[in-house]
Parts: sequence; structure tokens; C-alpha cells
Amino acid sequence: MSHQASTLKTSKFLTPILTLVLSTVFIFTSFNAYAAKAVATVNGKAISQKTFEAYVEHKQKQDPKFDAKKSRELLIQELVNRELMYQDALKRKLDKDKDVIFQLKQHRIDLLIKHAIRKTMQATPITDTELKLEYDRRVKSANVKEFKARHILLKSKDKAISVIKELDNGKNFIKLAKAYSTGPTGKNGGDLGWFNARQMVPEFSKAVASMEKGSYTKTPVQTKFGWHVIKLEDIRQMDPPKFSEIKNQVRIIMQNKKLQEYIGKLREQSKIIINK
Repeated sequence: MSHQASTLKTSKFLTPILTLVLSTVFIFTSFNAYAAKAVATVNGKAISQKTFEAYVEHKQKQDPKFDAKKSRELLIQELVNRELMYQDALKRKLDKDKDVIFQLKQHRIDLLIKHAIRKTMQATPITDTELKLEYDRRVKSANVKEFKARHILLKSKDKAISVIKELDNGKNFIKLAKAYSTGPTGKNGGDLGWFNARQMVPEFSKAVASMEKGSYTKTPVQTKFGWHVIKLEDIRQMDPPKFSEIKNQVRIIMQNKKLQEYIGKLREQSKIIINK
């Protein structure tokens, strides 16, 4: 390969690399200790293999399909441009700027917190057995039900009360829904199918949860949609998701719990004054 082809000042890379450099917040420094494995040298400053590998890892986190081998030369050019701008920033004494110093301090704090959390988690890793126990506990306590119901949606409370009186007199709920309901389910006799409490507005869910199978509401239920007369046709227990399907979610829940315990312990051991 000729000197011209291998030089790190190849102009064809400059514009796209500069765009990529300015669009990312990845922070790195050159490690002269790794100069022996340098992928490039800029004004005597080595860009180490370790720096290159860290940059590749950053790219792969952004895009898991990123192919570092095919993009090696482009990545090196990006790192060269970064180093050039870093050196220029030092020449302009931007590292002495008060705002820059403050931001660097915040980055340092964030990095140390990140590693403190990581070390805490690594000290007591969550086992699959613990995950399964937490899953079983949550499934047992959840007791999530599904309801099958019909409703008649009315525009006024008085109209809803009159419909309830007709039901009290033995009128058929489905026929009344078809005749009076202003909702889209009216033509189907008010059929809502199966649903759980989270799928309905709170007022509706609360009313259904307090009903007995086969009963209808004796007083109208108001929601943002209007006034409802509800008939509960059936109740069943929801099948919980399989452990394998939500294992990672359970892990996140337990990690958050451990994090809160870690923070709580630190607060107990500290003197904290909140200025008002």
C-alpha cells in the first residue's frame, strides 16, 4: 500500500467522519500506555487499540448489527478526527473553561455512580432461583381476573335510571342495549367481550370488580364517556405469563429493589440536610 493510500489525512473520509464525530457523545481519551498497539498516531499522540475497541463497543451498542471489521478504516478516521479536535480544544484552553470544568465534573460523577451500582450488583448477583421465587410470589399475589360483560351507554343519568327500572321489570338486557345504547357496542347488545381491569377506565373497572356474576348495576356508573348500565356475565382467572417470557422483567424489578436498598442504606448512614 502506498504512502498516499495509507496516510491518515485522506480527504475523502473527512466530511462523513466529521458529521459522525459531531453527532455522538461518546467520550474517550488516548492511552499512551498502549502506544505499542496504536491504531494511529496524531501529532505524536497515540490512539490505542484499547481506545479503538471501546469505540467499536460504543458503536455496537448503538447498532447491534454494526460490522466493525468492514468499517475499521472508517472508524480509525473518525478517531483521528476526534483526536485532532481534542488537541485543538486543549490548545484553546477549553479545559480551563468554567462551564466545561463543571460538565466534566458531572460526567465524572455519573461514571462513578454507574460503576458503584455495577459493583454493588456484582457483589450479590441475582440467581435464577431467586428470580423464580420472585416470579412465583408475584403470580400468587396478583390474582388477576378477567371479566365478560355487557353495557348500555346513555347520555344522561335519568335515562340510565329508567333503563335500570326496565331491567327490574324483567326486560331483556341485550334488547335494551340495542334499543338505547349510544356506544358502538349497542348493535351487538352491548357486548364487551373479555377484559381485565387495566383495559377499562377506573370507574368502570371498580364497578365491575364489585359485582356478582349474572348481576347488573342498580345505580348508573358515570365515566368520561357517559352513564353506564353494566351486566357482568362471567369471571375467570387470567393465566399468568410464563416465567421464561418475563424473566428479564422480573430481573429488572429485583435489580431496582436492590438499588433502592443500596440507596436506603447509604441514606441511613449519612447526615442529610435539605435547604428550603
